[in-house]
Amino acid sequence: MSKNTKNVQETITVYTDGSCIGNPGPGGFAGLIIDSDCITAEIKGSRKDTTNIRMELTAIIEILKFLKKPIEVVVFSDSEYCVKGINERLENWIRNDWKGSNRKKVANIDLWKEYLTVSKLHKVKAEWIRSHSGNKYNEMANDIAYQEALNIKDMLDEKN
Repeated sequence: MSKNTKNVQETITVYTDGSCIGNPGPGGFAGLIIDSDCITAEIKGSRKDTTNIRMELTAIIEILKFLKKPIEVVVFSDSEYCVKGINERLENWIRNDWKGSNRKKVANIDLWKEYLTVSKLHKVKAEWIRSHSGNKYNEMANDIAYQEALNIKDMLDEKN
């Protein structure tokens, strides 16, 4: 969990997802901010050459960038890598010079460092949600991320 030193009094719920066509390949991400069972913001985007895991983490980063004031954020993600990274592993990775328990360099260090920067303002807790389990917001984030990946793939295909 990311901690901040500011007094956080408000909590928001966020659903994020990433998608990739090929791995690596064109990818998309999406984040939804939910308040009173309504979507209050949608963040989405794509990358030309990426991986699914990078898109999952990018979705979380982009949502946190969008938030301008200190807030408690509960992120629902179907990526165990992201959830465990945020809640359990990040502090150890930093302490061990970005090496995992296998003593190898952690993947996606650039994105984890960016996460650290954008999460400083907030208190972040990640919750795992099973993919395609019928949660409407997880399904929406999945669909948007996949559409973003398709859009960038189509754009790249047109150039070739």
